[in-house]
Amino acid sequence: MNRIRDLREDRDLRQVDVSEAIGIDQRTLSNYETGKTNPDSFAIIKLADFFGVSADYLIGRTNESKITADDIIKKIGRIRLALDDIEKDIKNIK
Repeated sequence: MNRIRDLREDRDLRQVDVSEAIGIDQRTLSNYETGKTNPDSFAIIKLADFFGVSADYLIGRTNESKITADDIIKKIGRIRLALDDIEKDIKNIK
């Protein structure tokens, strides 16, 4: 995951600095950066929190490094639609 390396290098941090801060082995972080292994969800959350970016940015699902208010509003809209669909399904069951 090159974004991990890019974020670390942009902040002039060593692998050992990041790995100690988030509680993983330096070799594990190196493997994430080189793509030898992929971080699990716990590591993704820790890395995203440490770097102050979204998990989606970290794993390459978006190019926006920060979550914006518009992103949150869009997600709320999708949740509302899903809840409406669930409510309709429940009414159809009765």
